[in-house]
Amino acid sequence: MKTASFLTALAAVALPGAAAIAQSAPTTVEPMVPAAGTLLDVTAEGRTTRIPDLATIRAGVVSQSPTAAAALTDNAQRMAKVLAALKRAGVAPRDIATSSVQLSPQYRYADNQPPVITGYQATNTVSIRFRDVAKSGTILDALVAEGANQIDGPNLSIDQPDAALDEARTNAIAQAKRRADLYAKAAGLRVSRIVSITESGQDTGGSPQPMMMMRASMAKDSTQIAPGEKDVTVTLSVRFLLN
Repeated sequence: MKTASFLTALAAVALPGAAAIAQSAPTTVEPMVPAAGTLLDVTAEGRTTRIPDLATIRAGVVSQSPTAAAALTDNAQRMAKVLAALKRAGVAPRDIATSSVQLSPQYRYADNQPPVITGYQATNTVSIRFRDVAKSGTILDALVAEGANQIDGPNLSIDQPDAALDEARTNAIAQAKRRADLYAKAAGLRVSRIVSITESGQDTGGSPQPMMMMRASMAKDSTQIAPGEKDVTVTLSVRFLLN
């Protein structure tokens, strides 16, 4: 009798805790994978085109002198002329940013001899954004005339790509639906609904590695910049439920 009473008391203590654990266990309304139907994963790339409206170019001045101070002084004077030319051309201050400033010794090497410093090279480079792509070639010529002797670019891009990206997303969904209908028909099924959409990549139309350009200050022909068209793409992974 005592043993039976002890077990009854133990059960009375344990049951409330068990009920609390059962109540706190997570529940789901529907499973992660539908109970009936076939899942189809489709990857689609949506595409649209835009004419680039932004050109980014790096322009710099390289100076060489026997001493470091002379190289820096010459470089600063020539860069001041370059910046003044940009201001006269109407380039906004927010579109001009210093990319790098460097000062490095120049050496002469000989067999079995330690290197000898023969002078110093100073370099100052700015990144310039041209919001009127058609005028960027003319401005480049003006920069060279004012002493810029190192030019990289242009890198052509789209200033406000959001609207183009939305067009590409819409195009990607349309392609994914068309492909899902094709697979469903081939399998004797029909598309019930979209289960999930994941954006796995986008390209806002930036150009590849910019080309390198060097121009002599006395060149007669004007530099021409042709913007062409850029592809704006978005890649989506879309999961469909087929029945």
